[in-house]
Amino acid sequence: MSEAASRLSPTPRLRVAVHAIDLPRRNVLSRVVAEAGHLVVGLKDPADVVLVDGACPTGETRPVVSLGGADRDSGGALSRDASAGQIDAAIRAVAAGLIVRLPDGTEAGFGAIGEADGHTLLTPRELEVLAALAEGLTNKAIARRLNISLHTVKFHIESLFRKLGARTRTEAVAKASERRRYETINL
Repeated sequence: MSEAASRLSPTPRLRVAVHAIDLPRRNVLSRVVAEAGHLVVGLKDPADVVLVDGACPTGETRPVVSLGGADRDSGGALSRDASAGQIDAAIRAVAAGLIVRLPDGTEAGFGAIGEADGHTLLTPRELEVLAALAEGLTNKAIARRLNISLHTVKFHIESLFRKLGARTRTEAVAKASERRRYETINL
């Protein structure tokens, strides 16, 4: 295959090192990687991605897909019982420089703050961002209006989602409105 044709190939063959303490598990994972069309290489060999069962080896600098590990800093974090398709997709995504996470199954999005912190106040800037969300403005429009960066807008929206226990912009506005109604003192 010519170099130009290999660049156009929709499914490139990646070099994947498999790290698992348990030999039978390493063999199963190696077979999954090979059946996905990738080349299984040794841990010391050059690799595009390292597939790790459990904890990542210390000092690993290559992109890592971790199965069931507690290391959320790796490029890919999947459950230990991830399917072959999920593993293949994660390997390809991490090799392309993306970050992969599967929901823990409990709650998608941000969880609400615990009961003890239920009355956590929104900051003045978060209130401004919330008001802009209520108007239906895009992140870019909010950034322009408040003279802040797009990244800062996203940060404030994530903070609002966390504090309000919301998953969407609409839900955040609705929960804030509901919260305001309950916290208003009627005289």
